[in-house]
Amino acid sequence: MSTRDAVAVLAAAVLLAALLGRHPGQPGQPATAAATPLDNPDGTRPGLAPITSADDRTDARNLISRLRVRGMGPKTGYTRERYGANWADTATDLPYAGNGCRTRDDLLARDGHDLSYRKGSSCDVVALNLDDPYTGRTIVWRKKRADDIQVDHVVPLSYAWRMGATRWPPAKRLRFANDPLNLLPVDGDTNEAKGGSGPAAWLPPQRRVRCAYAVRFAQVVLRYGLAVTRADKATMLRECRPTSRTRS
Repeated sequence: MSTRDAVAVLAAAVLLAALLGRHPGQPGQPATAAATPLDNPDGTRPGLAPITSADDRTDARNLISRLRVRGMGPKTGYTRERYGANWADTATDLPYAGNGCRTRDDLLARDGHDLSYRKGSSCDVVALNLDDPYTGRTIVWRKKRADDIQVDHVVPLSYAWRMGATRWPPAKRLRFANDPLNLLPVDGDTNEAKGGSGPAAWLPPQRRVRCAYAVRFAQVVLRYGLAVTRADKATMLRECRPTSRTRS
């Protein structure tokens, strides 16, 4: 490698590191279009774009087919506190961890647009617009009505508890609760309706993203070595079957 090439590579690496070190919604960063979960394995890209092509739906079903199934365990002993402090910035080995911002604000910045921050803060989001993946609506949000947007755990904390998280060490539960792959800012009322349900009992009202939601659910389950119920797996596979538009 020539000296000129080496300098170019070093400069590119420095630029990439600077970009990755930014808070996801800081001014100056370009807006990023919603990504399908197949193109977003670490959860750092925003939204939940539909999975539509025949090839992608085949990939989705192959991913879901890898899920283990088991019966749902009891909820005995579950509390939110079992997963650590709310929106903690202290989890390890996660995107955004340790950047000084609460996880909720990181996710609002990742998925929102037209963001405003509290004066003097590069973390505290006070206003944004959100293209809600679950309903398809655009939500105009202000912090004084904070619950209009809630950050959903795609695989609910109580679901994970009943499917094996009871045996995890506290550090793993903290990572699970703050992992961007498992988090989506969404309409608050819709999130309340979901509760701790798996896919067999609840799917996003917007039908076009249901396969994407199933894939995101599967990605989280596989990353953390969980299982799903037989009914949940069957539902996820069904939502990613070829559509009339993608069948040959």
